Amino acid sequence: MSLDGETIVITGAAQGIGKAVADLAYNLGASVVLIDLQHEALQAAARDYVAERVLICAGSVSDSAFVNGAFERAVERFGTLHGLVNSAGIIRPAMIEKMTDEQWLQVIEVNLSGSYYCVQAFGRAALEQIKAGQVARRSIVNISSDAGRMGTIGQINYSAAKSGLFGITMSTAREWAKHDIRSNAICFGVVETAMTETVRGEKFREGLLARIPMARWSSVEEAAQPICFFLSQASSYITGQVISADGGGFMSA
Repeated sequence: MSLDGETIVITGAAQGIGKAVADLAYNLGASVVLIDLQHEALQAAARDYVAERVLICAGSVSDSAFVNGAFERAVERFGTLHGLVNSAGIIRPAMIEKMTDEQWLQVIEVNLSGSYYCVQAFGRAALEQIKAGQVARRSIVNISSDAGRMGTIGQINYSAAKSGLFGITMSTAREWAKHDIRSNAICFGVVETAMTETVRGEKFREGLLARIPMARWSSVEEAAQPICFFLSQASSYITGQVISADGGGFMSA
């Protein structure tokens, strides 16, 4: 896999899967645009890269005005944007009957609407450049979850948002394939991040591991590999697909 000379926009890039993707994409030759709500963490993350190949944009992906501004800055800085990874996400757990409107909306706005805003901004920039005669291959990778395929207890908001990403992925793939803009989604199971710390604890550990044939969690570095595969030319004829990278936790023909 090579991303040499390309520019990749990554949301949720200050930590977890997003930071691991940024590291791998950078090491594969890309310049990276790091988007996250945590400004200080973004600054710390950016120290790992040479200044000429990184741009940080601090703000919430649930704010469409911020997203549009961030993509405008990225185009001004790097020109063509070749890839987008929608990794930003939050959880607000509660059982269905106890979930508040705020808990529902916070997760939907960040995990689903935020991904839509980024896809839209990425596509607008790409289509404008294509009309101007700028030819380039482009790829969108939406980070979903097995919770979107199978549901999950105590996180109906998260499951709904992650399931909604399937529709965004496939609709984008159908609309923009003729422009050589691909769109795919990856469903993870349990990745070793701060967000999954509770479910990896003693209370849930054995039950969850029993459902994973490979009987272990994924590291963030391991999660970054299939994401960068979808960003790269190695997946040039794949679009509109939803795959699971979860140690066999979800299997389907």
